[in-house]
Amino acid sequence: MRQVTVATVQMSPLLNEVEANIERMGKWVEDICRDQKVDLIVFPELATTGYECGVRFADLAERVPGHVVNYLAKRAADFSVHLAFGLAEKQKVESVIYDSAVLIDSEGEVNTTYRKVHLRGEERLAFRSGYRFAATETSFGQVGLLLGWDLAFPEASRCLALDGAELLCVCGSMERPHTGLWSHFVYARALENAVFVAAANRIGEEYTYHFFGSSMIVGPSGQLLSSLDQDVEGYGVTTIDLDEVRRHREDSQLMQIRQPRSYRQIVRMY
Repeated sequence: MRQVTVATVQMSPLLNEVEANIERMGKWVEDICRDQKVDLIVFPELATTGYECGVRFADLAERVPGHVVNYLAKRAADFSVHLAFGLAEKQKVESVIYDSAVLIDSEGEVNTTYRKVHLRGEERLAFRSGYRFAATETSFGQVGLLLGWDLAFPEASRCLALDGAELLCVCGSMERPHTGLWSHFVYARALENAVFVAAANRIGEEYTYHFFGSSMIVGPSGQLLSSLDQDVEGYGVTTIDLDEVRRHREDSQLMQIRQPRSYRQIVRMY
């Protein structure tokens, strides 16, 4: 058995208040890890800045590694826990900004950075789109990162599953009225890929959005393992066995009976 204890944090980031947000995230890490042994904590999308920052993203974006990552890496190392969280990432060319997710390992090192591929609405005005999905090796297994509306595209999760991901970490900022879509997407992505999905969705209100939460962890057979109520700050924790992924894939022959040559329309531009 490869048992991994995972926590999803449901929080309301303060808009444009990076220092306050990372301090709160550090406090979440401390509170969770002092209560029990946890291997991985997943935070929401743009947890360090808030969502509706507009042109302020140019000032609030951080390089990876940089101040934000270094601060949270110290907390990860202090408590020997992996952290996945969303932030606005600045490149060397400072006009290039990504809506990114970072995975820090339990020694405080950056394991991987993922840049959101599926931007929607005003996100397209602030960020450049990423272009690739890749699973990453951790001390406990293969992990894939997704952000928000990436979850609506089956191809994203399938790419990660085919790349070996056993656990998908979704950092979300999904808003009302999409409460039903959020839960349907999480269940579907877990079941259709025989993977665990740990999905942390933020709460709180900004100028035009009301984020609802409903963070959850779902197993490879579509079983709900942990859930949080809407609009409530808190965290959920569950222990999973990553070997279940292999067993479910073998039993269902999910990967073996695929017919990729018949799927050409999936990658056609419309």
